[in-house]
Amino acid sequence: QVQLVESGGGLVQPGGSLRVSCEASRSISSINAMGWFRQGPGKAREWVATITQSGSTTYADSVKGRFTTSTDKAKNTMYLQMNSLKPDDTAVYQCYANKGGVVSWGQGTQVTVSS
Repeated sequence: QVQLVESGGGLVQPGGSLRVSCEASRSISSINAMGWFRQGPGKAREWVATITQSGSTTYADSVKGRFTTSTDKAKNTMYLQMNSLKPDDTAVYQCYANKGGVVSWGQGTQVTVSS
């Protein structure tokens, strides 16, 4: 199992941008897929994005065109670049990694979009 640590959350104004990171404890080159979930206050957990080992990405309709996920294999890190943020994007963002059917989770990082 791989350990994941998120960072980069914080407070941002509506319309602003923020990038959160998810650093893995070991090489991500052999991980089948990584991605992001989020859970806002009083809301159900929601899938946000996935990036496969080949670099293919998919996004939830609610973030498509605004969020971009990517990886830097040299740094064993996945990123979520969030642009045009809305108050509805306020949530704890949690990354995951799926290696051979075994899923590891990070602890989450808070993103708050508010003026």
